[in-house]
Amino acid sequence: MPWRPELAVEEIPAPQRIAPYALAIAAEVLDGDAEVGSGRLVLLHDPAGNPAWDGTFRCVTYARADVDAEMGTDPLLAPVGWSWLVDALDRRSADYGSPSGTVTAVSSQSFGSMEDDPQRIEVEIRASWTPTINLGSDIAAHVHAWQDLLCMVAGLPPLPEGVVPLPLSRHGKRRR
Repeated sequence: MPWRPELAVEEIPAPQRIAPYALAIAAEVLDGDAEVGSGRLVLLHDPAGNPAWDGTFRCVTYARADVDAEMGTDPLLAPVGWSWLVDALDRRSADYGSPSGTVTAVSSQSFGSMEDDPQRIEVEIRASWTPTINLGSDIAAHVHAWQDLLCMVAGLPPLPEGVVPLPLSRHGKRRR
């Protein structure tokens, strides 16, 4: 899988009880040495099918990144966050059905001995969908879409083939 250079990807243990077969990967979106986003993708397979999935495969993802205060309080953040997933799947021509999930903005403010810590606002996308694939088919379009989702959540635009990304930050400040 050709990963964007901002991603550090590794295979992680997959859940054991949800389906007979599963594979999981995790990624960090990096700006130099700083993590600016992260996520997981799990591919589940039950040859007997699962009525809740409406199929024999299911992709499950979690993506999160810090956002600025203005974006974190925008009432359109949730629908825009959901559109990042749908747009990524559509852009990669990843056929799917039965999408479901949530988009959450989380605000954290520290107090007491931690009061000097800056306020943090994160966006989290938790979603799943049923990929339309057959055994032996290529799941790559769904993995590419997940990669695009992670980058969008972390503030990186999708890149056309052959385009090299510019650095995320200038002078140590995160781009948003």
